[in-house]
Amino acid sequence: MSSGIGSIGGLSSSSQPTPAQKSGEFSTILNKTLSELNESQVAADKAVAELATGEITDLHQAAIAIGKAETSMKLMLEIRNKA
Repeated sequence: MSSGIGSIGGLSSSSQPTPAQKSGEFSTILNKTLSELNESQVAADKAVAELATGEITDLHQAAIAIGKAETSMKLMLEIRNKA
């Protein structure tokens, strides 16, 4: 029975990422998320421009794009505030 617990305690420290690796992972995730946020903002701006000029064919898709961009921005602001 104790062999299961012993195997958990036997994890080597080399499998744990170093603080520098964690920082690199965080910055990679943050950059990816900011890129996705920018893409959603660009899509929302395009939808608003099409809506203003009357070029829009699907109002529902424009509303979804705008809502998605707004929600993404709110989430990013909350993450920034927590950091």
